[in-house]
Amino acid sequence: MRLKRALAAILVLGTAAAGAFVYGTAPAPLPAATWQGLGEPDLANGEQVFSAGGCVSCHAAPGAPDDQKRVLAGGRALKSPFGTFHVPNISPDAEAGIGGWTLAEFGNAMTRGVGRRGEHLYPSFPYASYARMTPKDVNDLFGYLKTLPASTHVAPGHDLPFPFNVRLALGGWKLLYLNDAPRVELADADGTLARGRYLVEGPGHCGECHTPRDFLGGLKVDQWLAGGPNPEGEGRIPNITPGERGLGGWSEGDIASYLETGFTPEFDSVGGSMVEVQKNMAKLPAADREAIAAYLKAIPAR
Repeated sequence: MRLKRALAAILVLGTAAAGAFVYGTAPAPLPAATWQGLGEPDLANGEQVFSAGGCVSCHAAPGAPDDQKRVLAGGRALKSPFGTFHVPNISPDAEAGIGGWTLAEFGNAMTRGVGRRGEHLYPSFPYASYARMTPKDVNDLFGYLKTLPASTHVAPGHDLPFPFNVRLALGGWKLLYLNDAPRVELADADGTLARGRYLVEGPGHCGECHTPRDFLGGLKVDQWLAGGPNPEGEGRIPNITPGERGLGGWSEGDIASYLETGFTPEFDSVGGSMVEVQKNMAKLPAADREAIAAYLKAIPAR
């Protein structure tokens, strides 16, 4: 009799704990007021956000020629230890893309990882970085995306083994890793440094590649921008902190020049996945590249 009561108590407690977990980690969009009253999007700023975010790098069709780069048809396969993710179509097509989305749906996907149907999105989409973006920049970006060519291409679904194909678990992942707090503390983060922090930690999502990850795929923030294994499995991503193992020998001017021209202080040229990133950074105002450089020289060396 006691055993039955004990088992029943365990079952009740387990059910209650499971219910509390599901409730506490349910998809949590931002308040509706976040996306209201933003006015007409500033398309020029939206294009700059588009470049800073490197949207082309992932969402253009694989192998697309330069004149087709802004057709954001998706389809690229991103391999990871958790399976293969397929990048979606974010062109303004109403059916295959995001042409039928509202600003709130787009904004909550960008900053909260919440899909249009209220589902958790996988963090292969770097919303853990985009969480730092301002509603204005999100609005401007959304407006700019609507001006790009539409595509009817439908990207395949993700190819993930169990248990990674269970979206419910993503609520726990978000509880651990999704926030909008600064990645590092800086003594003086006003003006240029604040802009650099925003670009690197937010739309630029530099840490998604340049910071090592733990076994759950979360960023090891105590090793911010210290480099690590390539998330897609080949080679390593370099350390870009100001230490001897990173950019210690580079000046702020060297970093800003590299982002503009693709040439290092040793006259080597950009390579690998950084090629597309550099092309995007070259489209930003010089002041933004200088702000990024200032931030990268101000963060702790690792």
